[in-house]
Amino acid sequence: MLIGRRYRKEKPFRFIVQAAALGLWLCCMLFAGPKAAFAHAELERTVPEPNTKYEQSPKEIELAFNEAIEAKVGSLEVLDDKSRRVTDADPKTSADHKSLTLALPKLGEGVYTVSYAIVSADGHPISGSYVFVVGNPPQGVDAAAFDPHKELGHEGHGVSTQLTTNEFIIYAVRALYYAALLWTAGLMIWPLLARKRGAVLPGIQKKWERIALQTLLVAVLLYVFVHAREILKGYPTSDYGKLFLETAIGKEWIALIALSLAGFALVRLHPVARTLWAAAILAVEAWSGHAAVFSPKSASVLFDFVHLASAAVWVGGLTLLFLLWRQDRKEAGRFAVLFSRAALLSLMLLVLSGVGLTLLFLPKLSYLFYTSWGTLLLIKTGLVVLVLGVGGTLHMRIRRGDLPTAPLLRADAALMALIIVVAALFTYVSPLPANEPVTYHQMGDKMHLSFRVTPNKAGVNELTVKVWLPDAVGAAKSAELRLFSLDRKELGPIDVPLKTFEDTELTDFEGFVKTAYHAEGPYIPFAGRWQAEIRVRDKDDNESVQTVEFRNY
Repeated sequence: MLIGRRYRKEKPFRFIVQAAALGLWLCCMLFAGPKAAFAHAELERTVPEPNTKYEQSPKEIELAFNEAIEAKVGSLEVLDDKSRRVTDADPKTSADHKSLTLALPKLGEGVYTVSYAIVSADGHPISGSYVFVVGNPPQGVDAAAFDPHKELGHEGHGVSTQLTTNEFIIYAVRALYYAALLWTAGLMIWPLLARKRGAVLPGIQKKWERIALQTLLVAVLLYVFVHAREILKGYPTSDYGKLFLETAIGKEWIALIALSLAGFALVRLHPVARTLWAAAILAVEAWSGHAAVFSPKSASVLFDFVHLASAAVWVGGLTLLFLLWRQDRKEAGRFAVLFSRAALLSLMLLVLSGVGLTLLFLPKLSYLFYTSWGTLLLIKTGLVVLVLGVGGTLHMRIRRGDLPTAPLLRADAALMALIIVVAALFTYVSPLPANEPVTYHQMGDKMHLSFRVTPNKAGVNELTVKVWLPDAVGAAKSAELRLFSLDRKELGPIDVPLKTFEDTELTDFEGFVKTAYHAEGPYIPFAGRWQAEIRVRDKDDNESVQTVEFRNY
């Protein structure tokens, strides 16, 4: 009886075990079958294709997958070379849910990043990024863009990104040049702004315009001589002809000298002619500065011209007010009404054009803290704020009918001088840091690894990976390189197609065998912080992973 009861209890249990085993076997067969229902979706086709150059802007982005994807989950976006989205349009899913398309606006020349993050119908996430090129984009701008040696075919000269004691003479001459330029241009503009404004003012203008022109000519000659000598230091004197006749900066220097001389002939002409002369010489300076390097060039040069013209009106007007105040207080009071309005308008334009230039020069405002250029700009901004305070006080006094006071005029003049000095310094220093090639090498018992990126700037780069494995392991079977943006962590990785090449550098290590890989292309589409992930497999498919962080500007 006991045996029978035990058998009846075990029979249902044994049936459950057998049913579970059968179900497990069926599941294994289902997942192992060639047409598995839960296989993950894979990207089969892209338009545009990765790492391809197109002469014209593509009309849309299309990503085709081998299986259905979720229509309302995921993202598809296209970024320009400053990591900005080129469109806010939403991607559309095809009727069979196997492809995504994103309509594009007309793209200009540049490097573009396609980033996608989707979810397949079975809930598996898929993400990635790739790049394509439209037209012939200009080389990325960094400190090297401000080096005039390139036009002369010179190599081996660094670019000024920090202030040094050895450059004191250059900065002193630049301060003199900028002060003379703004002072002279301002004095030549004010006869048009202050016509029929008293009997004393024309005599002051007649005397000081000629003095200003003489000062400007001396300052321009010193400025050209010192900078030409610095550029051609260590090179033959025959290169002076090339510098002045075959380079943009040389031709602009000739124009500055010619306009400085022409000013003496124009000083007695109608105020309109003198104003046009001032506009011409300020335009030459605007065209030859940092603004000429950045895009869009028309906007940057225009902002620079407005900035210089506004400063000239302020400097020239303050000079005339100070001279009038010393000679005729009543006429100084009448002129102060006109000057206070012009000065406030000039300072407003100075601030607006300065903000515009900063936004054009710097990819991000955080770049203000990377170089001396940013530090000097912050100092200049603080001085301008003080000037606004002094100018506002002067304006309030004049509206009440009071004369300007000597302390306020002296404070305004002192701040003006400091701003000119700071401007002369930071217009010589590069707004952007200098990019340095990435050179990474890691020694280890199981693997030596070398990673290089040259020149390490947004756009086309050469990427090199070298792997040394022990002789007992043999040469590397493969190496994979993926780049991750640390500033835009939501973007998928960019796969860099490495190819083996014969390396001729003497970088052998005893007991190790070397394999070298190389790729060249726009795989770093925008500046910022990056992480390179390098995966190396040996002949037995054992994988080693190394990460390298670097940045560019």
